[in-house]
Amino acid sequence: MAWAGNQTLISHFVLLGLFTHTPLHLLLFSIIMVMFLVALSGNGLMILVINVDSRLHSPMYFFLSWLSLMDLMLISTIVPQMATDFLLGRGSISFTGCGLQILFSVTFLGDECFLLAFMAYDRYVAISNPLRYSVVMNRRVCWLMVGGSWLFGLVDGLIQAVFTLSFPYCGSQEIDHFFCEVPAVLKLACADTSLYETMIYVCCVLMLLLPFSVISASYLRILVAVLRMHSAEGRQKAFATCSSHMAVVTLFYGAAMITYMQPQIYHSSKQDKVVSAFYTMITPMLNPLIYSLRNKEVTGALRKLMGRCPRSGEQG
Repeated sequence: MAWAGNQTLISHFVLLGLFTHTPLHLLLFSIIMVMFLVALSGNGLMILVINVDSRLHSPMYFFLSWLSLMDLMLISTIVPQMATDFLLGRGSISFTGCGLQILFSVTFLGDECFLLAFMAYDRYVAISNPLRYSVVMNRRVCWLMVGGSWLFGLVDGLIQAVFTLSFPYCGSQEIDHFFCEVPAVLKLACADTSLYETMIYVCCVLMLLLPFSVISASYLRILVAVLRMHSAEGRQKAFATCSSHMAVVTLFYGAAMITYMQPQIYHSSKQDKVVSAFYTMITPMLNPLIYSLRNKEVTGALRKLMGRCPRSGEQG
């Protein structure tokens, strides 16, 4: 600990976690660990299949592989630390560790916000203007979109990590959460954080509402284009693809908006934990399931990949 005037500044935090050692919470912890393993294997498999199968080398699957990578990194930033703290019965995390957790989690969340918007735009071009699709969504544009997503996410992560930990923290060390999330950490600051909270709100308007507006506009135009289609099969395929994307968008943006755009006065630790679990653990697990189960091309590529395994073993 360090001293600042008459106040004792704390040098580390204590995460209270998501669970206690009760039978029900042990069961919930086991479910979370199963979800973690499903998320790791599901997203890892999506990345592998998309890169191995040449039929999936298109902009939509290019973005999907990056979404899977972001989900892998996001859940890996949160769950291993939470599991370690629960199993060892400790929740201590240094200032540096907390800052890094804020940096990585906010960066990956920001990445996904913009990537989901670019994925919606990609579907809009594919359905509304198929003849110009390969020209508009060329390789260079796709890489610029992914690079832009990472850049915006990283800038947001750096700003929030640096500013959050620039406040003096004294008194209680206990963060009533399972990871260092900005709203939960700010509750412990022994300084006026209202100006910074306003800045976070403005940042979140840009990082959440701006991409969400692009998604909404894209899907509105997609809906109009789909309804004009003469082919029933084409309409069905377009609805299947877009409904999967909308399910992901609703889960992700809904949870993120509740956490970062709701005023602090309306926050409760229980609500924050449940909502945060949604976009840090549940969504990364569901994304590969939603995209693979409702997509014939992905399920076909998975069958093809699995079909190679026995033949490889027989040759050996």
